[in-house]
Amino acid sequence: MERALSAEERIRRAEEIYQRRKRQGDVRVSSNHVSTEIKPNYFVFKKLLLQILICLFIYLIFYLIRNSNYIFSEDVLKKTREFLSYDINFQNVYHQAEGYLQQMWQQNIPQNTNGETNELLNSEQQTQEMTNEMQTQETTNQETTNSQIQGGIGGGEEGEALLSNEIASTSSDEQPISEEKELTQMEIDANEIKQNYSMILPLKGSISSRFGPREATEIVSANHAGIDIAANEGTIFIAAMEGKVTYVSSEGGYGNHIYIENNDVTTLYAHCSKIYVKEGDTITQGQQIGEVGHTGNTTGPHLHFEVRKENRVVNPELILSFE
Repeated sequence: MERALSAEERIRRAEEIYQRRKRQGDVRVSSNHVSTEIKPNYFVFKKLLLQILICLFIYLIFYLIRNSNYIFSEDVLKKTREFLSYDINFQNVYHQAEGYLQQMWQQNIPQNTNGETNELLNSEQQTQEMTNEMQTQETTNQETTNSQIQGGIGGGEEGEALLSNEIASTSSDEQPISEEKELTQMEIDANEIKQNYSMILPLKGSISSRFGPREATEIVSANHAGIDIAANEGTIFIAAMEGKVTYVSSEGGYGNHIYIENNDVTTLYAHCSKIYVKEGDTITQGQQIGEVGHTGNTTGPHLHFEVRKENRVVNPELILSFE
């Protein structure tokens, strides 16, 4: 175990280390030759001078730009505006370049490589000749037909009549056949209801909201599934068609409402103040079934009337006239 060094020994060892570091090779350098002068720091002056030169250069550039009459002259500005307003059609440039490359490629094709080029040209010429012959034959046949109609068949007015009929038939053949407008599923359902069922207006009054999209609020929905007929509260309404009462309820946004079903067609009457019928009743067309109200989500007294076929809503105005 090493003993602790005294203060004198520590000082002595420090001096030995210091003298050893001052040696250069085997020659001992005396401390008298050590230069203690402070050399001037030229790096700071160089950096400062460089920054001054850069600032002067930037100032000179701005001065030249500001006082130069050529860089911002009217002629230069005009040319710049013309260049910026020029619209380059890259599609035309592409087609022109493509055509040029194809032309260069065709010029560089060997003319007699295995005879393929000549055969291709001969086949194209034969095809063109056959097309010309067919056009000539068709023209000849047309002229013969016209001459026969005008002079050879009956002559006079009969020939002119045949020619007129021929022209009319040709023009009629050339007319495009108009396609029938394809019906939507709702239009098909409405047509089937009108053909197979009898339906009348449940209530006469002004229409406050029609079928289809509308501006939604906190009360009314964005897509109206029926038609709203405005009337005073307590006004009696009737059944639009006969059927059986399948559902009577006062829950939900419809308020007091009734479902009357007839095979695959259902009529719905909503927002009633009073309902005269109950589930299971058989209803005849025109029977009084309730009174107008504003129960449920409403902004005023009215009758909400819906028509459904196989649970698909149908615009009532495609079936009935509410004017």
